[in-house]
Amino acid sequence: MNPWLVSISLAYLLGSIPFGYLLVRSVRKQDIRVSGSGNIGATNVARSGAKGLAMLTLLLDVAKTFLAVFVARHLVPGNFDFAVVAAVTAMLGYVFPVWLGFRGGKGVAGGLGVFFALVPWIALCALGVFLVVVTTSRYVSLASIAAALSIPIMSGLFLRHPSPITIAGFLFIPLLICVRHQKNIERLRSGTESRFGRERARKVAA
Repeated sequence: MNPWLVSISLAYLLGSIPFGYLLVRSVRKQDIRVSGSGNIGATNVARSGAKGLAMLTLLLDVAKTFLAVFVARHLVPGNFDFAVVAAVTAMLGYVFPVWLGFRGGKGVAGGLGVFFALVPWIALCALGVFLVVVTTSRYVSLASIAAALSIPIMSGLFLRHPSPITIAGFLFIPLLICVRHQKNIERLRSGTESRFGRERARKVAA
């Protein structure tokens, strides 16, 4: 069987598994899409009050896209472009899952998973950027955007002679994440974006 067909199909299907939706639905009997921002990712699951489910969602979302690229790299060893195409496909599944009417997450955890599988040391640096920004600003969206934008910058500095496919993939995935944060960017500009942990502090104070 054609390894490209197998890898691309599997990458999309793995990326499209809506763990946040499934966990909240099975454990709390709720639809996470009608809570908070309506997103199915770990941040919105946490904001719904399910901290444990949020952590599990994060780990599974990272793992599913990591696995998609891991499988691709083993189906065609030594073909980095093949793995990059699988990464892009997994991200498309993550953001546009067929199971939920093509309305999925914003791609942050998925992006972390694919880049850990592709360039782990650059992914670690991006994770560091995320942690620094979220710790200092308390804006998860700003930290996510900063981490995404750091990927092509660091890749441009440290990857030697990347192919056109690799360049395109390493630009497309961060751009996809940023586009998915368009509303967050608008709220950041207007000063109305929620800071992570602020909602909980208000509830405690009340």
